[in-house]
Amino acid sequence: MAEEFDEFEETELTADEAALLADLPELSELGEARRKFLGQAAALGLGAFALNLLAQEQVFAALETSPEAAFAPVTIENGVTVAMKINGAEKSLTVDSRMTLLDGLRERLELTGSKKGCDHGQCGACTVIVDGRRVLSCLTLAATCEGKSVTTIEGLANGDTLHPMQTAFIKHDGFQCGYCTPGQICSAVAMMNEAKNGEVSYVTSNVRTTAKNVKLSDDEIRERMSGNICRCGAYPNIVAAIQEVHSGRETAQTWNFHTPNNDLVEDKEDEKDATV
Repeated sequence: MAEEFDEFEETELTADEAALLADLPELSELGEARRKFLGQAAALGLGAFALNLLAQEQVFAALETSPEAAFAPVTIENGVTVAMKINGAEKSLTVDSRMTLLDGLRERLELTGSKKGCDHGQCGACTVIVDGRRVLSCLTLAATCEGKSVTTIEGLANGDTLHPMQTAFIKHDGFQCGYCTPGQICSAVAMMNEAKNGEVSYVTSNVRTTAKNVKLSDDEIRERMSGNICRCGAYPNIVAAIQEVHSGRETAQTWNFHTPNNDLVEDKEDEKDATV
């Protein structure tokens, strides 16, 4: 019986079935028709979108802009006048009572060194120094700085001479993208003052002593700088930079600029040593 299934007999078509089969299009013709339909549909959709945009532009162009509306001054609600010293210069600003110190520095004084990271006081990118203490400027109201002295990253250097902390950060490559660096440096400078005043931290071994000039270990530096987040992970280099400034002992630079020629020489020497 299996042999009966091995042999296939040709099925004879009726005249109507043969005529219907002849009228069916080829598979290639069906594919071309489908692609043609999709192309026409896409072109129609883009054309309708372009016509819609053109119509909107014509409508807006026909509208007349009121000069009073175009040049209306920005009004300040609950305005307060704040006089403070910014990087050694006396400044007087009229700001909204709800404006933060960070927004005042960036938007009103154009001191954009202080960065807006999380805007919730959790990353430390906005850290500035107010009366010698580090503060999160995104959580500090500008109105509360009346009569105070504010130092930002722009005010640390003395002309073209960088602050020692800035120099150490460059030497030890304490940054990668650089976004958190202004807050890191301001925080580190203020932390040095905290150590000089004998302020303790969570990892201080003996909190009963109030000796001045606390010697900061690497663990102390990590703990005191824990409020400043570096998303690039340059923490070891940041600690090394702060430790050098704090201790006053210069350490060797652990990185070098990329020099292709020197790399080739070192590779050749390595190959030579391997062959010997």
